[in-house]
Amino acid sequence: MAKIEREDIQTISQHSNWSKSGVSKTLLRHIYPDKTAWQRFLALLFLGLGLSFCIAGIIFFFAFNWSQMHKFFKLGLVEALIVLVFLSIYFFRAKPFVKKALLTVASVLVGVLYAVFGQVYQTGANAYDLFLVWTLFITVWAVISNFSLLWLVYIALINITLVLYAAQVSLTWDAMFLSILLFGVNTLFSVLFIALPKLTRLKAYPTWFTNVLILAATTIGTIGVSGGIMEKKDISFYVLLVFVFLFFCSGLWYGKITRNLFYLSVIPFGVIIVFCAFLLNISEDAGMLFVIGLFIIASISLLIKTLLNLQKKWTG
Repeated sequence: MAKIEREDIQTISQHSNWSKSGVSKTLLRHIYPDKTAWQRFLALLFLGLGLSFCIAGIIFFFAFNWSQMHKFFKLGLVEALIVLVFLSIYFFRAKPFVKKALLTVASVLVGVLYAVFGQVYQTGANAYDLFLVWTLFITVWAVISNFSLLWLVYIALINITLVLYAAQVSLTWDAMFLSILLFGVNTLFSVLFIALPKLTRLKAYPTWFTNVLILAATTIGTIGVSGGIMEKKDISFYVLLVFVFLFFCSGLWYGKITRNLFYLSVIPFGVIIVFCAFLLNISEDAGMLFVIGLFIIASISLLIKTLLNLQKKWTG
């Protein structure tokens, strides 16, 4: 039997004489988290915190003891940690989630290894090629594990690589072209991770993961368009403006049909910021600043009221 969703209960209750007590009992049984769900949440939370603190401890260990350690000991220690993580994944009987989390730790340690190598041999610990090699090295791990957290690390590395390449190598890339490139990359990943589970047999990705991708694409598009409004406009600005407009319209449409308030709040907020940049570009005097302040108050209030009305409508 398929899992009962909140929307199913809402639809049935709206088109039947189902009592409120019956709806409440069904929500408690199938939707609201119980003791087991809270225990699983806390277990995953503490696992994530433990692994995060472990990685942070390794990084600070190198930072504090850098001058006292021999270069071969530095490289060997990180390599030994990576091997130890892989041995744990292979030999220990753990849940798939734990093994994927350990693989994510190994992926981060790869970056630590390249950073240590860059510092020891002065090849550049913050150069774009370090992040490029780091990204290429963990590509297979990200694809095989198909783990949301590892995908998030992978996408972040791609963004960092592009930004550093534009700053350190490609002097022909202006800010607008970089905005188009970053916006296109993050939008592509957002569409892929939302559409793939619907088109294939892949399990749907967590909501927080797709929301982070949408937030990243919306933020980059908003900053790019707002910055382009304040500067001299060329063909790149209008290309980005068209792409962002299509993305915003698609996001609002998808958020409405899926009843996702996150899309319907983040994207309008981006539109408000863009319009404020447009007003600020017209004039920067005190009168315009006052108008922008009133516009922000009125638009945010209207957005909140609209979202509350939609929530009441969808929840019945």
